[in-house]
Amino acid sequence: TRVVYKVQEEQPPNTLIGSLASDYGFPDVGHLYKLEVGAPYLRVDGKTGDIYTTETSIDRESLRECQHLLPGKPCFLEFEVSITDLILNSSPRLLEGQIEVLDINDNTPNFASPVLTLSIPENTNIGALFPIPLAMDRDSGANGVASYELTAGPEAQELFGLQVAEDQDEKQPQLIVMGNLDREQWDSYDLTIKVQDGGNPPRASSALLRITILDMNDNAPKFEKALYEAELSENSPVGHSVLQVKANDSDQGANAEIDYSFHQASDMVRRLLRLDRTTGLITVQGPIDREDVSILKFSVMAKDKGANPKSARTQVVVTIKDMNDNEPSIEIRGIGLVTHQDGMANISEDVPVETAVALVQVSDRDEGENAVVTCVVAGDVPFQLRQASETGSDSKKKYFLQTTTPLDYESVKEYTIEIVAVDSGNPPLSSTNSLKVQVVDVNDNAPVFSQSFTEVAFPENNEPDDLVMEVSASDADSGSNAKLVYSLVTDPSSKGSFTIDPDSGEIRVKAVLDREQRERYEFLVVAADKGSPSLKGTASVAINVMDRNDNDPKFMLSGYNFSVMENMPPLSPVGMVTVIDADKGENARIQLSVEQDNGDFVIQNGTGTILSSISFDREQQSTYTFRLKAVDGGDPPRSAYVGVTINVLDENDNAPFITSPSNATYKHILPHTNPGQQVSKVKAEDIDSGVNAELTYSITGGNPFELFQISPHSGDITLEKEILRKHHGLHRLVVRVNDKGKPSRHGTALVHFYVNETLANRTLLDTLVGHSLDTPLDIDIAGDPEYERSKQRSNILFGVIAGIVAVTLVIVLVVLVRYCRQREAKSGYQAGKKETKDLYAPKQANKSGKSKSKVKKSKSPKPPKPTEDEEETGLQKSLKFNLMNDSVSDSPRIHLPLNYPPGSPDLGRHYRSNSPLPSIQLQPQSPSASKKHQVVQDLPATNTFVGTGDNNSTGSEQYSDYSYRTNPQKYTNKQVGELILRPAAAPPLHRGAIWTEVWE
Repeated sequence: TRVVYKVQEEQPPNTLIGSLASDYGFPDVGHLYKLEVGAPYLRVDGKTGDIYTTETSIDRESLRECQHLLPGKPCFLEFEVSITDLILNSSPRLLEGQIEVLDINDNTPNFASPVLTLSIPENTNIGALFPIPLAMDRDSGANGVASYELTAGPEAQELFGLQVAEDQDEKQPQLIVMGNLDREQWDSYDLTIKVQDGGNPPRASSALLRITILDMNDNAPKFEKALYEAELSENSPVGHSVLQVKANDSDQGANAEIDYSFHQASDMVRRLLRLDRTTGLITVQGPIDREDVSILKFSVMAKDKGANPKSARTQVVVTIKDMNDNEPSIEIRGIGLVTHQDGMANISEDVPVETAVALVQVSDRDEGENAVVTCVVAGDVPFQLRQASETGSDSKKKYFLQTTTPLDYESVKEYTIEIVAVDSGNPPLSSTNSLKVQVVDVNDNAPVFSQSFTEVAFPENNEPDDLVMEVSASDADSGSNAKLVYSLVTDPSSKGSFTIDPDSGEIRVKAVLDREQRERYEFLVVAADKGSPSLKGTASVAINVMDRNDNDPKFMLSGYNFSVMENMPPLSPVGMVTVIDADKGENARIQLSVEQDNGDFVIQNGTGTILSSISFDREQQSTYTFRLKAVDGGDPPRSAYVGVTINVLDENDNAPFITSPSNATYKHILPHTNPGQQVSKVKAEDIDSGVNAELTYSITGGNPFELFQISPHSGDITLEKEILRKHHGLHRLVVRVNDKGKPSRHGTALVHFYVNETLANRTLLDTLVGHSLDTPLDIDIAGDPEYERSKQRSNILFGVIAGIVAVTLVIVLVVLVRYCRQREAKSGYQAGKKETKDLYAPKQANKSGKSKSKVKKSKSPKPPKPTEDEEETGLQKSLKFNLMNDSVSDSPRIHLPLNYPPGSPDLGRHYRSNSPLPSIQLQPQSPSASKKHQVVQDLPATNTFVGTGDNNSTGSEQYSDYSYRTNPQKYTNKQVGELILRPAAAPPLHRGAIWTEVWE
């Protein structure tokens, strides 16, 4: 996002220009705003991003970016602000922006000069235009130059006027000649021109417009000066410019052209100087020597070239300056008690400062500045010149040569003093002279040790009178002044511990030293010479007592206890021990090692950090105990031991473990169970401790009807609502058990409830539970999900059957008589005959069945009543009716597969077949029967069917719409009979299905 603001120039300090946070939605908390570009005109509030002006005013005309703008173009001040997130500590973000600086009328238009000059010939035609220099305004637009106004005196009002022309967005003022000009009457006119801008309020300024009228030349030349004077240095080279005379002629053309020439000049002038006839420049053309002539005087004539030439004269005086061609002279001689011999002077080193050792006289034969001499002492020597007399002239001066600092024989025994004299000529000339000064020695130096501070190491447990060191001092003096005597100056605590030989400077120890008692001794050594008076020098001596290994290592604590978190990676620090040794150096360099830990721990020498080489598991072991050994580096080494206990703190590294119920178990709930009753309990354990073992329970899936609720603390599952018909079947609750650790861990339990009146089919229920374990947890298993949809399908089926019944009733009325005759003739029904109402109440008859692989008819005995186990294994995946043409009789076949998929009609969802056969074939019972036969079934209201072969009935339970996998029984050699079922009572149609149940 590019930020753009507008502000007028010249705003006072701390004027708010804009707020980045409020104007552009940038954050106003937790961030740092910093101005990167825009200083010194802007400042930014670091917290809010508000942009303010500063003490440096924003002047649009002074901004570098706006100085070369085309007219009408806006002026922008660029700025950049960085935004840093202080919370995330991320990379700053750079925000670029512009501030449009709006112009105000803060500049006055001005002409380039307060006096403007125009030259106009006197014979100029009326109406001629002459441009006037433009006025400039640093403002732009409407604040720029708007108008010009000309004001003239009475003599010029009728002669001149003003016209303003537009030229490329600029207003060009022009002077109009409105009358005849006569230079003889007026040679110049002074007018006032005013310029004004278009600001509000407007600004204006004025200038003097001077108009000069040019005339015909009828005047004589006139020199600018009546007398010209100049100075010329001697020995100036040929061609050197001396001066230039200049005459003016008021005429024009040839009458104003001037010719210059010498007038009444001597031969010396004409030989030494040259005059340019056109320019009036006088130059050197011969050697100039001040000794020959010191001044030149002559006249110069100026003559014009008119028809009647006129002339003028002026006087010229040239003074010859002296050149510096003589060197200064220097004379050195003795003064007072100091005598000189062969250019050498002797002086004692103890003379006071500013003692004169010589008199120096300097002179120069030149004149003026060339004779002004400056005299100095060259080099870095402790001597200087001081003027000896105030009456001397510049060309002749006298000085004292005197000392500036105390002399030191021991430092410098002899000086060579060089005096330099320089005159003030150009170029200057100089000369030198020298004097040697020998310094005479006196006893003025104290003894000096070779080292002002000496430090030595000396071992403890020494023998008395052992030699510690030897000191030495020197004295720059000579003779007896250089003979020295040594002594010691000690503090009271170390008095008597050391002695020194007064002549040799040997220092010996008198006592046995113990470093642990005192590690360092310091005292002074004094060296005194035998001069008069005696001088002394001192040096500092420090004796460091060297350590011997006479102390055992020592742990800071008698035992260490550390607590660490479990699951720390190997080589993680678990604690730090501190061990000290009163000794020093290698004797105090301690090596630490771990004992009795089987390699579980290591220790870093140098830091004392104990590292674990294993990963801690509090549930396996919560405490570790071992010993640390500390051994110093002495010879022989010394050691110490300390006990260490590591307590492992619990970390939430174990998820809760479900102890009951098992995922594969279920709980039977009767439909009339009252809400609020506890139906189960989830039990879990966590082998962690503390809050990591505190558990909470929640239901995360499988409870779409909110039929159940679990206590978050105890895990008790209670029934919350009344059980309805749609709730019958298997329910799978996904219970999540979380601990309170950070981060929390959890375990998941599957709690199965079977809502039904009975538990008759346990094998099927086990199959349902097994299927539940294979079903993803995000799919709810709760009751009968097809319950509502089956109602809709039943309504549709009722309508279809009602239509079929209406058509069938018409057909039944027509064939009723024929059907009754056939019924008397034989039991069962004839294929191909019309159906009658007795089809809906079939009687018992012998059934004809067919095996899976044969079409042969055979009678079968009355099937026995199926057992409960057979009912459980008879649940299949799908129901299919396959009509097949018999190869012999062309009678239709009805195949009843016994596998019911989840999407099959209600028979596959609610009923089970006990037939071991995958399908049966129904055929006519007599050869004379028609090729057609029908099996008509109806759904009983109480899920109880009455077979025509016996009076037994079979109950069926309701199950959810899931995939059931059962192993069908193998075929037997038994014949299969045909069974036509009808309900014990006339039920309503259920789910629009036509049912058939086949018994073995």
